Amino acid sequence: MIITDEKQIDEILERGIITDILPTKKEFKERLMKGEKLRFYIGADPTAKALHLGHAQNLILLEDFRKLGHEVIFLIGDFTGMIGDPTDKGAARVRQTREDVEVNFKGWLEQTKNILSFDDSENPVQVKYNSEWLGKLNFAEVLELSSNFTVQQMLERDMFEKRLKEGKPIHLHEFMYPLMQGYDSVAMDVDVELCGTDQIFNALAGRTLLKKLKNKNKFVVATNLIQDEKTGLLMSKSAGTGVFLDLDSNSLYGAIMAQSDGMIRPLLVGCTRISLEEIEELMKLENPRDAKMKLAYEIVRIYHGEEKAKEAEENFKTQFQKKEVPENIEEFEIKAGEWILNILNQIGFVSSNGEARRKIEEGAVKIDDEKISDSAMTVEVGEKIIKLGRKIAKLNIK
Repeated sequence: MIITDEKQIDEILERGIITDILPTKKEFKERLMKGEKLRFYIGADPTAKALHLGHAQNLILLEDFRKLGHEVIFLIGDFTGMIGDPTDKGAARVRQTREDVEVNFKGWLEQTKNILSFDDSENPVQVKYNSEWLGKLNFAEVLELSSNFTVQQMLERDMFEKRLKEGKPIHLHEFMYPLMQGYDSVAMDVDVELCGTDQIFNALAGRTLLKKLKNKNKFVVATNLIQDEKTGLLMSKSAGTGVFLDLDSNSLYGAIMAQSDGMIRPLLVGCTRISLEEIEELMKLENPRDAKMKLAYEIVRIYHGEEKAKEAEENFKTQFQKKEVPENIEEFEIKAGEWILNILNQIGFVSSNGEARRKIEEGAVKIDDEKISDSAMTVEVGEKIIKLGRKIAKLNIK
């Protein structure tokens, strides 16, 4: 049964997640109101082992349409992931092997099980892998598909124009990426593709192919990228603002609390289903920290449950508001005389000695609440608490 209640449809369309609908929002809403079962999909390439809240925003939106009764597909780009989308890249991505890709997407279904209904008895979320069709195309078929586009069309992508001006190389396989993503729409015979605004070019390639090969029109529903509404900084791992779905409850709570105040509203709107009215009330609170704690609690509740959310909130209050050390922190056995740089590496607080030095120079490393300023220091026998930002551990030095 397809739900055509206008109020429910408007709640989805007007929440503030969707930025553009092609060809038009009016036509898309009319199709939703007709009661026809539509096939939606969203895809993601396995370029990392963990999905982040930017992915989650779009997957939750996909689930919203599933709840209206529509067929939805979560497409894992296990073939396109080996090529790499050049979106916003100043150089070609490093190519991944098949083994790299498989390792990366291994945990994705577990990470998303609390936001996607894979086990619904009547209308479950479908999971597909685009190697099922892209890996079977022969060279003649690829040539036939590529004949539907011109080099000039591909060069319209912003990052290609920029590279040309800078004299940087554009590899031929990068031109093929929009073609491959476009063919996903044909292979799955979809009606709607959900994507971030950075994927509109690729999604429109699919619209072109679907029209030419099947004489079928596809809607492209483009969503906001999660970004600080004050600075415009995008949520990303490289910027230190990524929040990943494989985090444990305490780490996830802490990662949300570490976000800037400008991220509060975008995350509340995109990654929760707290009502817009309540969100506006939260944004009026005198201390933004209180709104952020509500956000952190809700996100942890979604992925780890109510009990873990309460526990994470209490641990945060204990650790950062009461300045006490929480129970059950991770402990490490360290040899007396060990160099502080090696310790930071051993316990996983940093990934290199260079990063460790930088953190010490920034004053971010503390032992027993005393700031460490000497990167050549060694540790003496005893039990000590070491901190780096939100990270905390106990050292048993012998």
